[in-house]
Amino acid sequence: MRRAFVWAVLGAILFICFTGRAQNPPAGQRPAQGNPPAGASGNPPQQTRGPAPPVQGPPHDPHDLTGVWNARRGYGGDSYVGSKPEFTSWGEEQFKKAKASNGGQYTLTETNDPVITKCYPPGVPRIYLQPFPLQFVQTPKEIIILYEYDHTVRHIFADGRKHPDDVTSTYMGDSIGHWDGDTFVVDTIGFNDKTWLDRGGRSHSDQLHVIERFQRMNENDLELDVTMEDAKALDKPWNAHIGFQLRPTWTIEEQVCADNGDFVSFEK
Repeated sequence: MRRAFVWAVLGAILFICFTGRAQNPPAGQRPAQGNPPAGASGNPPQQTRGPAPPVQGPPHDPHDLTGVWNARRGYGGDSYVGSKPEFTSWGEEQFKKAKASNGGQYTLTETNDPVITKCYPPGVPRIYLQPFPLQFVQTPKEIIILYEYDHTVRHIFADGRKHPDDVTSTYMGDSIGHWDGDTFVVDTIGFNDKTWLDRGGRSHSDQLHVIERFQRMNENDLELDVTMEDAKALDKPWNAHIGFQLRPTWTIEEQVCADNGDFVSFEK
């Protein structure tokens, strides 16, 4: 019931603060509601709605992304902080058809958000706008991202392979990665067209190409730059930035979209 209530609130209000976590966390694991968590170094968290400096901490191996991370800035309600995308005529037409509830334009019974109405995976990069942490599991040949939201799992292969010529279209796409200095670059193609780029209804086609650049600045701070390219939907690439903070005492919990399928009753 606790998570069902949270999920209802996510669809009904304008936004939810990433760092505060709407759930009442287990004692000793996550900071209590109403007390903003301090960074791992003891510094207070930065606001999520605008630019903020990294959370300072001791040096760390920049090639080690292992750990549980929670987004702390770069989130602007139903979309990313910064400029909005420039659509093609097709993209603009699709955007007009969207009925997003996360920004308050439509109610939960009126929305056609595929995440809310059908429990579809959010896709990339929208998954980062779901207010739940994620965990990196790193091996020599791949990096696995475990998203707490709906137990979504993503494999990023870093063994030198290329995208398959007959890539199967999926919600999260086909991801390959490589190190460019201290930056882990992830290239993802092979998306279907059933997801949105954000929570505000900005659609994409199956031509979507997403490039993510992860850089661990220190022990506590992970920066992500995202570039979205889609010749059918976007006139030019759309760029976004999100900062994450390490949560060394957190574990990924169970969150299942299907369990919250009746949350529309929240508005009745």
